[in-house]
Amino acid sequence: MASSSLTKPQMRGLLAKHLRFHIVGAFVVSLGVAAFYKFAVAEPRKKAYADFYRNYDSIKGSEMRKAGIFQSAK
Repeated sequence: MASSSLTKPQMRGLLAKHLRFHIVGAFVVSLGVAAFYKFAVAEPRKKAYADFYRNYDSIKGSEMRKAGIFQSAK
């Protein structure tokens, strides 16, 4: 009587069902990580480079190189 109340385990299609769930989850997580990287790392980096080169003076940079401030450039 106890065995009739137990449900049978799903044997067919179990792997496909689990893969479908995990593939969708992995896709959503990867989109979230890509969006986070774009807005938390890439955009501030682009802005920092743009700000640096907006005020960059190449003549002043060569004067600092001639003064010996940079060890690697001669």
